[in-house]
Amino acid sequence: MEKHSKPAKLAAPAGGKRRQHPHDKDSMKEKRKQSNTEALGIAPVEEDSFTDITRTELLTLKANRTKIRYANTYRLEPYNKFRDYVVRNKAQEILTNKLQETKYDAVSSPSLCASISEEILAAIKELGYDRYKYVVSVLIVEKAGQAINVASRWVWDVQRDTWVSAKCETETFIALALVMACYYE
Repeated sequence: MEKHSKPAKLAAPAGGKRRQHPHDKDSMKEKRKQSNTEALGIAPVEEDSFTDITRTELLTLKANRTKIRYANTYRLEPYNKFRDYVVRNKAQEILTNKLQETKYDAVSSPSLCASISEEILAAIKELGYDRYKYVVSVLIVEKAGQAINVASRWVWDVQRDTWVSAKCETETFIALALVMACYYE
């Protein structure tokens, strides 16, 4: 009985990579084209029409298609100007309603400050001042016979930007709300 020997395996070339069959390159190119068209969100096209449009041109076409461009209004003043007395009254009202019966607690004060500042910001946005961005900061400080100084620095447009403060004082703490309104062109 004669044994049939198995064909010997070919060793890999010195670079460690196996040679691919020529048909494999074509199928890989086809897969790459298909994944590019899927990623760009366009329908597959024939190879003849695809050769003159490069990938970067397709990306720029897609990017330009999704951008919305608005015409400049050249308007430098808001239609509804920021009224500081209205905002001050609203912030004062929120501070007194939230903190009237509250005692100072160092653990819960940060979360209380965050919730009050969010509520003040929501109330200011409801007033409908157009073209303003707001920064609301609330501080709660325990009364211990000390003095307090609060300072802020901003790049400021004196004609259009403004700020408002509101204070609430109880037996155990002092709460200060600062609202900065910056005009946004």
